[in-house]
Amino acid sequence: MIDSVTVSRILDAAQIYDVVSDFVSLRKRGANFVGLCPFHDDTTPSFYVSPAKGFCKCFACGKGGNAVGFIMEHEQLDYPGALRYLAKKYGIEIQERELSDDEKRAQNERESLFIVNQYANDYFHDTLLNNPEGRSIGLAYFRSRGFRDDIIEKFHLGFSLEQWDAFAKTALAKGYQRDFLIKTGLCFENGDKSLTDRFRGRAMFPIYTLSGKVVGFSGRVLSKQTKGVAQKYVNSPDSEVYHKSNELFGIYQARTAISRHDVCYIVEGQTDVISMFQCGIEHVVAPLGTALTEQQIKVIHRLTDNVVLLNDGDEAGIHATLKDVELLLKEDMNVKICLLPDKEDPDSFARKHNSEEFKAYIDTHSTDLIRFQINLFEQGADKGPGKRAELVQTIVNSIACIKSDITRDVYIRDAAQLLKTEDRLIVQEVAKARNRLKEEKKTEQAREQARQERLNVQEAPAEVVPAPEPEVVSPQVQALDAPNPFYVYERQIIQVVVRYGERRFGEAVPREDGLAAPLSVIEFVQSELEIDGLCFRTPLFSKIMSEGMAHMLDDDFVAERYFINHPDSDISALSIDLCSERYQLSKYHSKNQKIQKDEERLEELVPKLTLNYKYAIVKDMERQKLRELTDPAVMNDVERCNDIMNQIKDLRDLLARMSHLLGDRVVVLH
Repeated sequence: MIDSVTVSRILDAAQIYDVVSDFVSLRKRGANFVGLCPFHDDTTPSFYVSPAKGFCKCFACGKGGNAVGFIMEHEQLDYPGALRYLAKKYGIEIQERELSDDEKRAQNERESLFIVNQYANDYFHDTLLNNPEGRSIGLAYFRSRGFRDDIIEKFHLGFSLEQWDAFAKTALAKGYQRDFLIKTGLCFENGDKSLTDRFRGRAMFPIYTLSGKVVGFSGRVLSKQTKGVAQKYVNSPDSEVYHKSNELFGIYQARTAISRHDVCYIVEGQTDVISMFQCGIEHVVAPLGTALTEQQIKVIHRLTDNVVLLNDGDEAGIHATLKDVELLLKEDMNVKICLLPDKEDPDSFARKHNSEEFKAYIDTHSTDLIRFQINLFEQGADKGPGKRAELVQTIVNSIACIKSDITRDVYIRDAAQLLKTEDRLIVQEVAKARNRLKEEKKTEQAREQARQERLNVQEAPAEVVPAPEPEVVSPQVQALDAPNPFYVYERQIIQVVVRYGERRFGEAVPREDGLAAPLSVIEFVQSELEIDGLCFRTPLFSKIMSEGMAHMLDDDFVAERYFINHPDSDISALSIDLCSERYQLSKYHSKNQKIQKDEERLEELVPKLTLNYKYAIVKDMERQKLRELTDPAVMNDVERCNDIMNQIKDLRDLLARMSHLLGDRVVVLH
């Protein structure tokens, strides 16, 4: 783990202009620089770099970030990887923090496994190119598939000799420990303690992480003696560095193209990926011989929201497609489905067509889930009422998986139109399906909790814990799981927190350390929220507030710098947006009064924003009470009706006082 001092040195050294100009031609425009965006097909310069603020942003596609964020996006690296990239650029020696003995052992073992895998990758590749057996069997196989030499090099394909322990002997002779040869799964130990190569006689496909580390291999059987075996491909077993369900074949080679095209093609196997890549379609990956997993989708989601499933058109391919679509929808991905012609797979189709022809076919034949399922129904022999009802239920179950309310609503409307039925019927059925999913999730959580409790009982003696007293929760907090009607107001406050959080204003007040000083912006906002028992409903805003308070007394804390350079990409991206937006509380000013910058009027600005936020909350409470009065049960209950009317009077009195304080700068959104 990189220690905080070294991270600070890297962030201080990494000037945004220097970093971006390595990849983008920039020209000066005022205080900033501008160029063509590297993240989309930009024809007019829309990519701005602000040396003063230390970040870049495309005002067309929205991508950008600080120096670290830019490198993460452009080079498709994780946060530590981007830091190491910048450290190398600026000649900064990486200082890792002192680890515990257990951490050191675990870290050393992981690094050793990576080193052994990289050695094996180079060994298999060299065997393919320079060993007579490798050339006559392995290289001949790849060339029979039509793979060019540059593609073989690009994917670093290899060959493992038929000899039982050829790799093991060579690796041990080079000084690699047998323990690590076993833990990577490259070899396994026999009863007599000898080692046997797992992948002997196989064409080797190395498996890379998104950042380019070799974590495992997939080997295809080639030798004549093993023809007809049930298991054509063998993958590395799970290890400390490799988990089959987490990795995608081709993701390292495809990462830049996926980001550039903003779409990922998902195919079934390794040769499909390589053939499409050679054809000129580089934004393509494959799961490793299994159904698509949630972890694999998250890797793709880092690069794009859009996927196209390219599967065979046979029954097995259709079944796999439907399972994958449901999982992708659960992860809020935009999914298209494209079935290839009969008896074709992506490998064979790519060898017969160039990239333009292949892309044209995908564009023409891609369809969304609903149309895909309806097409399957239309192609079936049985189109009776029972089958149609089954189709509707299948579509409803798929739509119910979608998390986004907007996306789900679009699918519902499309389904109703295509199925020639009423929207409300689909809405009702989707609601029922979502309730079933919630109940299933609750049941599963209850089972897991019960399992954990059983484990805890076995590990520790039972303890009697008094039941907690009922908690009094404000109406604002009770509605936390509802859509947030106060997002705009919260965002305005968080904007000044991010931009000026450490700035102090107003009169001095006693601090915890016994000294007196004016409150900072962060401290003022926090105290105003606590006075009325409020908290932000937007989780990201709450996280920013809590971190700001935690670091407020740090000597070198500057809110804008801290949040822009935050390792959480969501916080960093939001902070860059907030710092790049123009912001004014009000355009009101007198003719003779100079318009002040925001930082010059924090004493007026921050209290106004917090009061405006509270005004909106109270106004919403008033609306809720007025709606209660329209309830016939309330109207027929004189005592309850009077009580609500008194509450409304109190709320209106409070609104009048708040309105007087706000003057003509109150903003209420309806």
